[in-house]
Amino acid sequence: MSKSLENLSPEQKRQLLAKLLQEKAVKPQNFPLSFAQKRLWFLDKLQPESSAYNIPAALRLTGSLNIIALQKSLNQIIQRHEVLRSSFTVIKDEPIQQVFPQLQLELPLIDLQALPTHQQEQQVKQLIKETSIKPFDLSEIPLFRAKFIKLKSEEYVLLFTMHHIISDYFSMRLLIRELATIYQSLIQEETPQLPKLPVQYGDYATWEQEWLKSEKRATQLEYWQKNLAHYPPLLNLPTDYPRPPVQRFRGARESFALSPDLSNALKNLSQGQNTTLFMTLLAAFKTLLYRYSNQEDILIGSTITNRENRAEISNLIGLFVNNLIFRSNLSGNPSFTNFLQQVREVTLNAYANQDLPYEYLVEQLQPERNLSYNPLFQVMFILHNTPTQTIDLSGLSLKYLEPEHETSRFDLSLDMYETASGLTGIFEYNTDLFAVETIKRIIGHFQTLLTAIVANPEQNICELPLLTPEEQQQLLVEWNDTSCDYSQLCVHQLFEIQAQKTPDKIAVVFESEQLTYKELNEKANQLARYLQSVGVERETRVGICFVSLT
Repeated sequence: MSKSLENLSPEQKRQLLAKLLQEKAVKPQNFPLSFAQKRLWFLDKLQPESSAYNIPAALRLTGSLNIIALQKSLNQIIQRHEVLRSSFTVIKDEPIQQVFPQLQLELPLIDLQALPTHQQEQQVKQLIKETSIKPFDLSEIPLFRAKFIKLKSEEYVLLFTMHHIISDYFSMRLLIRELATIYQSLIQEETPQLPKLPVQYGDYATWEQEWLKSEKRATQLEYWQKNLAHYPPLLNLPTDYPRPPVQRFRGARESFALSPDLSNALKNLSQGQNTTLFMTLLAAFKTLLYRYSNQEDILIGSTITNRENRAEISNLIGLFVNNLIFRSNLSGNPSFTNFLQQVREVTLNAYANQDLPYEYLVEQLQPERNLSYNPLFQVMFILHNTPTQTIDLSGLSLKYLEPEHETSRFDLSLDMYETASGLTGIFEYNTDLFAVETIKRIIGHFQTLLTAIVANPEQNICELPLLTPEEQQQLLVEWNDTSCDYSQLCVHQLFEIQAQKTPDKIAVVFESEQLTYKELNEKANQLARYLQSVGVERETRVGICFVSLT
């Protein structure tokens, strides 16, 4: 090697040194994956073209916008958070995340100014959809996508999509908040006032590996192993279609809203029972699932952000959510208040053992794997009570746009939101299992159930009504309204009408023989013509002889 260097000219040595320094500068750092990342990495290997774990967001910007400042703001955030410069690969049969020292993200501009307003809106929806469902290659950076749509001289739409392996929904809110802060500072030629980041996501993943060696990990694992002993592997909800052999994550959403009176009544019930609103809604949702499945042992999952007790990661973009499992037993037809107290105890115990990663728990429990459904639980419930994020920018207003969702990570998910006008909800459902009509019926039953609960919380869960007023009218009145005026028609005429309507349906059966309405009508006509041929007329009495062959 030294002889080779001696033979180089000074200029060649300078170029070689520059190349080596450049390679060192762009060489990524390697970190372990967190357990949540490992699960998403594994799912991506099973279905590499899936967009089920994409997190989309869309903002409508109105006013005077500096596009160059916005792009600079975005790249400052990418430089600030290492996970936004990360990709995933395998070294020595172990997946690792690589953090690259630099990444400049371009903001492609799509100009729709020439289109009429109604075509612009259609095109925006289509672009949001295309951006959100386009899969990522986890081995390449960036795992973060952004587009810019120009509608008018002072109206734009900004699209974001991040893969869940580098982010969660709180992180998306954090990104938008930081984007606004940095942008405002650049416009005003000031230094952005952002909280310092004492650690990066790679540090968190490394810490998680060390935590799993602690005594606290052993204590929490013992709790979950005991709590989930002999659990039912599947919640058997009645579905419209057979479950496919492999989960395809196809989904849709249906939203609804509760009245302010019902929303307040649920909050008052929670206060009176010394429970949180989350516990009350969870107990009601479990009651609904019990009534649908007739399954007494029910497991529901929910997410927790894992940020509250760790100040060093509170402002860090990354995947920090953990899945908790709430297991309840509804046997014995308890009153709703008694069941609510059980749910309260289960929830508090789960919170006390929330640090154990869900993916590690699955690894330790080793449930029988089935590619057609999620292990341990298939139904998710989340209550969102974070205040609506408001962003103030001088000369610029921002409005969130709700992207359309065509994926579902579980059989059924219920997200409830606390708003100023009352509770709202969204059912996300697997379209391989459920039809939209079924989900709309479930929504009606859930609203009826909640109304009945606040009216009489001491009522037993099996006696709480589910049917909507429209369904009661249909079931008790319309379907029982079978009266008909037969005074204008004789029996043989009614039979002729039925034979014309359903000629090929079976009319009579005797042992191994059967006749359709058409065949029976033809034989009756043959007998009638014979009787007429032998002189039988109207009002003539005809004897009928029944002969038993036994």
